[in-house]
Amino acid sequence: MTTMTGSRDARLRQTAGKRVGRVLWVTAAMLLVPAVAMRFTAEVKWGPMDFAVAAVLLAGTGLVYELAVQRIGNRTHRIVGGLALAGALLLAWAELAVGVFH
Repeated sequence: MTTMTGSRDARLRQTAGKRVGRVLWVTAAMLLVPAVAMRFTAEVKWGPMDFAVAAVLLAGTGLVYELAVQRIGNRTHRIVGGLALAGALLLAWAELAVGVFH
């Protein structure tokens, strides 16, 4: 026999697992873009470290967003938080790509 709390916890874990899986799949799909581009043009030259850093940035941002969505109830706050995370990701990406702020 399961308690109400036990089944709720199991359901939350299952939902969290799906969210993490979705973030990882989206990250992998986004990393396919430069991987495919490298096959067709010499202008895209990513090394293994570039892919690793991009994966950490993208997956990390996605996971932080998913955690925030679970904890923040207000829709407006979710949107503002998502935009702030996206802005931080873009700033980090620009700095790593061309050294905008250096």
